[in-house]
Amino acid sequence: MLLNEVVEVSAAVAATRSRKEKTALIAGLLARAEPAQRELVAAYVSGRLRQRRTGVGWRSLQTLPEPAAEPSLGVDEVDGAFEELSALSGAGSVAARSAAVAALFGRATVAEQEWLRGVALGNIRQGALEAVMTEGVAAAADVPVADVRRAAMLAGGATYVVGAAFDGPDALADIGLTVGRPVQPMLASSAPDLDAAIAKVGDQSGGIVGLAVDAKLDGIRIQVHRRGEEVLVATRSLDDITHRLPEVVEVVRALPATDLVIDGEAIALDEAGRPRPFQETASRTASAADGITAVTPYFFDVLHLDGRDLLDLPATERWSALEALVPEQHRVPRWQGTDPAVARAFSEQVLADGHEGVVVKAAGAPYAAGRRGASWVKVKPVYTLDLVVLAVEWGSGRRRGLLSNIHLGARDEEDPERFVMLGKTFKGMTDEMLAWQTERFQELKTSEDDWVVRVRPEQVVEIAFDGLQRSTRYPGGLALRFARVLRYRDDKGPEQADTIQSLRTMLQH
Repeated sequence: MLLNEVVEVSAAVAATRSRKEKTALIAGLLARAEPAQRELVAAYVSGRLRQRRTGVGWRSLQTLPEPAAEPSLGVDEVDGAFEELSALSGAGSVAARSAAVAALFGRATVAEQEWLRGVALGNIRQGALEAVMTEGVAAAADVPVADVRRAAMLAGGATYVVGAAFDGPDALADIGLTVGRPVQPMLASSAPDLDAAIAKVGDQSGGIVGLAVDAKLDGIRIQVHRRGEEVLVATRSLDDITHRLPEVVEVVRALPATDLVIDGEAIALDEAGRPRPFQETASRTASAADGITAVTPYFFDVLHLDGRDLLDLPATERWSALEALVPEQHRVPRWQGTDPAVARAFSEQVLADGHEGVVVKAAGAPYAAGRRGASWVKVKPVYTLDLVVLAVEWGSGRRRGLLSNIHLGARDEEDPERFVMLGKTFKGMTDEMLAWQTERFQELKTSEDDWVVRVRPEQVVEIAFDGLQRSTRYPGGLALRFARVLRYRDDKGPEQADTIQSLRTMLQH
């Protein structure tokens, strides 16, 4: 199959809001692909490469060769080119990588070059999310979507079960939990406060009987597999980080079991046992070098124990197994009961201890790998700021032709004419907002290049965010976590924006 066919379908998926149409487009593409190419094509239309790392970054893609006039690249050729790029290292690798990028992009058309650049940088946002891909695979192979969903949960994603889906329901049923192969983690939905979370869990479980509240640690989600003395530590995105977390491996090897799969968090703590800044924990996913803050593992669920899969058991049975397996100092703090007032007191203590929130859980629910539903509901304090827009980036995919990603700045009270950048966001924007800001920021434009429109710092925007972290990327030394747009504040001028000084004080507390 030619890459051009994938690119065309990718663009069509991005251009429609209809889930049914997205599913039909993906199903048609997979049905046309050669059997040996289906998994690769599924990955590409999902907007990702098969290779985790290629060494290709934004700088190497700033200048591209002249595009080809006609499409000729096959998907296998593209995969082979990125595989070679991922293997380059050592002396001469920079020049070799530059030559390989030029060779690949020189054979691509304009549309293919744009797609290749986007997928290499992880910037393909087209709406072909896991749920849509799951439905597309089921439709292409003419098998029940529930069968595909179950297999995908246990295999790490829908793209990994494409071949089995075309072999039929029995082949999908043969895909089970395998110790040593990470499964998609169960996820939590959100609620604005504890009462809403309790109501949400109670609605789907027939009342609040059997309620649990877990501390939500601001750490790295880890899923740990052990078979004998072999231990695998995987991230939420299923990356293997075992060699970076030897302290986690040591804790798990000491547990009284031979085979297990457990779910939890790894977090850096200070001498008093309070959480250190998130980036200190996150840095451990990038390095295991001496001198980097050690992390402590905390576990909250067990999926497999000595030859027995526990995913389909009620949560209370899994939690009992966890309590017998993992000592208390390595279990996430948990309250169980029926009294919302006591749950509220526990939640307040969790926040006082420096954690980021709580997760309300239905005690009778199975472990729904890969799904975000009402069995787990997270509650975190939401902070808001009034910031000033400093620049805007042109969008891609469905947002092509619209100004999308906004650069956010806080006022410097020591120099009122200066605004200090804290990050960017494109989250929370409606179609109406995108249309409005495209017009508005072109009115405020001071300069522009291929990607970024710089604007006069006049427009105030109200931003919700989950927290602050230290950052060397931005001049103020701070960055917002999970920033999203709430609304534009035409009733406020830039002189009323929040200050970088007040944010530094917030971080200290």
